[in-house]
Amino acid sequence: MGGSLLLVAHGSRDPRHAETVRALTRRIRSTRPGLRVSTAFLDFDAPSVPDELARMARDGARAVVAQPLLLTRAFHAKTDLPGVLRQAPPALAVRQAPVLGPDPLLTAALERRLYEAGLARGDRATTGVVLAAAGSGDPEAAEVLAGIARQWRDSGGWYAVRPAAASAGPRTEDVVRALRAEGARRVAVAPYVLAPGRLPDRIAAGARAAGADVLGAVLGAPPELARLVLRRYDAAARTPALTG
Repeated sequence: MGGSLLLVAHGSRDPRHAETVRALTRRIRSTRPGLRVSTAFLDFDAPSVPDELARMARDGARAVVAQPLLLTRAFHAKTDLPGVLRQAPPALAVRQAPVLGPDPLLTAALERRLYEAGLARGDRATTGVVLAAAGSGDPEAAEVLAGIARQWRDSGGWYAVRPAAASAGPRTEDVVRALRAEGARRVAVAPYVLAPGRLPDRIAAGARAAGADVLGAVLGAPPELARLVLRRYDAAARTPALTG
């Protein structure tokens, strides 16, 4: 049997969030059958991170990589999760992998969702994209999002890619209207969020209110995301443990 991977999601009162996380868990298991993969949540859902770490230790695990299912390195990844992981059972060596973003596999997954929603590949040069995140008060997270938008525009040949946020920063509907006013022939909204929930619903409502031509689905559990998680796992497994 191979190593152990713990996927740590934020959690939500919306049951679609946990359903999506578990779908991603199943895809990762099928991608690498020898890896033991389990799931825990920082809030709202069960099991909690401490409870799942305790269960893993009881079941004989001696080392685990905790992968935050977070797209930017904000408070949860910097403070919340490391504090919880350091409370793991002493016999369990825990390593924390970096957050998922930024990475070209994420932008590939975003493009997958836009094409699935009806955008033609030949329309890139005349399409303005709204990269719509949940939002964070952390200035580092906002800066990273802006950097992803610039890199995606430069590498992908889009008319423009602009960041937006559901909770902090420019709203989705305002960025849709701005791109239209600047001359974009069509505007597509790409939700930079993992799973459905209140803030993703707000992104979708803003896109519809402003008349976006294409609205992509949330990232969900595409093959690109499974490959990215496994890449993060492989790198983290070679780093010093937080505990143990």
